[in-house]
Amino acid sequence: MKKYKILIVEDDEIASYLMSDFLINCSFDVDCVYTVTDGISHLKNQKYDLLLLDLNLPDFTGFELISSIKNKVAIPIIVTSAYNDTDTKVKSFKFGAHDYLTKPIDFLELEARIWSLLSRNDNIQLQEEHSVEVFTIEQRQIQFQNKYLDLTNLEFEILSLLIENKNKVISRETLTDSLSSISSNRSLDNHIKNIRKKIEQDTSNPQYLKTVYGMGYKLVI
Repeated sequence: MKKYKILIVEDDEIASYLMSDFLINCSFDVDCVYTVTDGISHLKNQKYDLLLLDLNLPDFTGFELISSIKNKVAIPIIVTSAYNDTDTKVKSFKFGAHDYLTKPIDFLELEARIWSLLSRNDNIQLQEEHSVEVFTIEQRQIQFQNKYLDLTNLEFEILSLLIENKNKVISRETLTDSLSSISSNRSLDNHIKNIRKKIEQDTSNPQYLKTVYGMGYKLVI
């Protein structure tokens, strides 16, 4: 049976020790670090199956760790935080967390959520191994279902960003901030509309490039 490896980023040494001890007894391999800097270093240099992340850390916030590894390290993330307000929870999910637990942590619930995420992630990886990439980026061109798309420069930039963040919601603000040539949300929406014409069979019911109302866009693959 595969032994899963978990990284805990938590500056409370007692809480970190108790979580680590419990998870080791559940047959996980566990490493503990206490800063965002050390967390990023471990994630870049070792392969982990899941990240347990506190938000309040001595050097940076947990949000900054998620941002730093985004598009570089594919890993399920459970935020463990004393904050119980909706805004912090929503922000965590927008940044890329997959689950959220409020302190004090119920360890039996933690174990159940870990196994749920690991099982889901294994299924996704298995599907990816047996499927053909829908979108591929080669130099300044994008292939969709093995055919090159005829894109303007801005359409290429938008679609590339969405591909790099596939299955994640990207806000309109993030897209417009990343692409200085876009002057407004209306301009962005027009570019999205044109991209849909090139990849969707039915633009009124898109399969790939979806609008997440009130939040932004998501490329579903």
